[in-house]
Amino acid sequence: MIHTLVLATGNRSKLAELRVLLEGLPLRIVAVDEVLRPPPVVREDGATFAENAWKKARAVAAATLCLTLADDSGLEVDALGGRPGVRSARFAHERATDAENNAALVAALQSTGDPSGVASSDAFRARFRCVIALVDPYAARPDVAEVEGVCEGTITLAPRGSFGFGYDPLFVVEGDGKTMAELTESEKNAVSHRARACLALRPILARVLAEREETVRNVELAQSSR
Repeated sequence: MIHTLVLATGNRSKLAELRVLLEGLPLRIVAVDEVLRPPPVVREDGATFAENAWKKARAVAAATLCLTLADDSGLEVDALGGRPGVRSARFAHERATDAENNAALVAALQSTGDPSGVASSDAFRARFRCVIALVDPYAARPDVAEVEGVCEGTITLAPRGSFGFGYDPLFVVEGDGKTMAELTESEKNAVSHRARACLALRPILARVLAEREETVRNVELAQSSR
């Protein structure tokens, strides 16, 4: 049995990444705008990644009546007091491109007065954080699970690499020496914040899907015995 999982995102890069990270599960993974047009507009005004992930997951699950996964993630830089944080996608402005957000991050770090601009500087310690919320509108308790993944690293002011998206060219993975944008897809999927969150999510999803299949079988048996 193949189940539909709706991703509460319009970010195609994030969608592609999650499809790879959840490979092997009996899922047809689709973006919300593939199921519902126009998709619901969710204001991401939560104070934490978890609040935003739950807002998106609940809204999309209610609108589509499908098993729904929402990811909220971003970059936390110690020298900036944890910013960009929940505003990572909108750090430069509300409709910022990746390039604009990267430029805004570099400018913000330069304004701290740290002269080094090197990734090993303690001032540029940072981490990518990802929170995933899973909602099943047909479950007795629709809010099924919340998982988190973190990838530690540092920020360099000189972007490197051509893979990935977002702040990947500026984020140097701890212990690796490469920016996230210098990693191949398989290398990134072994260490990224989203990969670690999905690793925690996979057994939960497998259990949810098995329970759904058991429910379907029981309904079919009840119908056939009438």
